[in-house]
Amino acid sequence: MSVAAEPLIPIPAASRGHDYRRVTVAPIAGACGAVVGGIDLATDLDDAVIAEIRRAVLDHQVVFFRGQRLAPEQQVAFSRRFGPFSPVPFIEPVAGHPEVIAVVREAEESQEFTFGSLWHSDFSFLPQPPFGSILHALEVPPYGGDTLWANQVLAFRSLSPGMQAMLEGLTGIHSAVNAYSPKMQPIHDAFSGMTVRTDDGANAVQQHPVVRVHAETGRKALFVNVQYTIGLDGFAPHEAKPVLDFLFAHSVRPELACRWRWEVGDVAFWDNRCLQHMAMADFTGHRRAMHRTTVAGEAPAAVHA
Repeated sequence: MSVAAEPLIPIPAASRGHDYRRVTVAPIAGACGAVVGGIDLATDLDDAVIAEIRRAVLDHQVVFFRGQRLAPEQQVAFSRRFGPFSPVPFIEPVAGHPEVIAVVREAEESQEFTFGSLWHSDFSFLPQPPFGSILHALEVPPYGGDTLWANQVLAFRSLSPGMQAMLEGLTGIHSAVNAYSPKMQPIHDAFSGMTVRTDDGANAVQQHPVVRVHAETGRKALFVNVQYTIGLDGFAPHEAKPVLDFLFAHSVRPELACRWRWEVGDVAFWDNRCLQHMAMADFTGHRRAMHRTTVAGEAPAAVHA
């Protein structure tokens, strides 16, 4: 079944200000992030629990579950409670599980980067970038390998009124050209634990508003990132560069972020519509292995759409 044929929000979130009854929710930072407890994601969760989890994601942008043991098919089943599968271009899925990708860095890899180690919103170069990503830790290094998330609603709110007004009228140009075009294949060949197949399709461009309105909360969020935003519509490259460079730096300031130290069994579930994230590459000599599923989203809406 195609993405378009399935509902994007099969189970709506619990209402704003909901008093959690089926799960516990404990924030880990002021900007974003919370631990959700009291549930086993491998079980058949009822709709009320799913609605509370979705509420927690909307309220905290990224949520974490500890001590989970999910087979690939169980992770897919959990992901599909929040929407259909979102396409994952260029990355070879896990054998027998087309909706799961393995994010792996082997111990023998010595490069100074890892998969996802630039700030980004997953696949923002797609016409309909994903709503959510779900990452399950299977093997973690004894140190390092943390993931950071930055709240793009706060990033927008912390700008001056004049800058906000200017940005609301701008359109960003997104592309995978600097990530998955053939010129990048030597970079991906360094990842011995996963297979990335670049092609010329990565040269395509997609336009999205620089400030998007969240489809469920109505909040305004910055929607540019250093990995995939390559320009501004109507701007010459030398004009767009200083604006984008400022936004790239501003949007990931430490006070806008949370950081997660992974343990085996952890699951992170985050909202790509209002977050950027990056993985730290500071664990050379150790293996880190994760399974990721991706939930479909909608075309970003502009402020005055």
